[in-house]
Amino acid sequence: MEKTLLGIAAACCTTLAFIPQVMHSLRTGETEGISVGMYAIFTLGVALWFGYGWLQQDLPILLANGVTLALAGTILGLVIRNRWFRAKD
Repeated sequence: MEKTLLGIAAACCTTLAFIPQVMHSLRTGETEGISVGMYAIFTLGVALWFGYGWLQQDLPILLANGVTLALAGTILGLVIRNRWFRAKD
């Protein structure tokens, strides 16, 4: 049980770290300084960790990576959308 609580605490810290970036990007539309490559690789990695958590039936890994996948996917989507529209101008 102690290991699970430690995992949940760690997951909360690393997952919640994405919220300020998501809120800023959604509020301002600003994504200029965000690397598409980094977020693409990171989002893929998080998706793989989610799959691993699913196979292991590990709640902290599933929760953390499920939420992080949604947050990182939001940022990645905004960056790609903004770059796409900028390229069309």
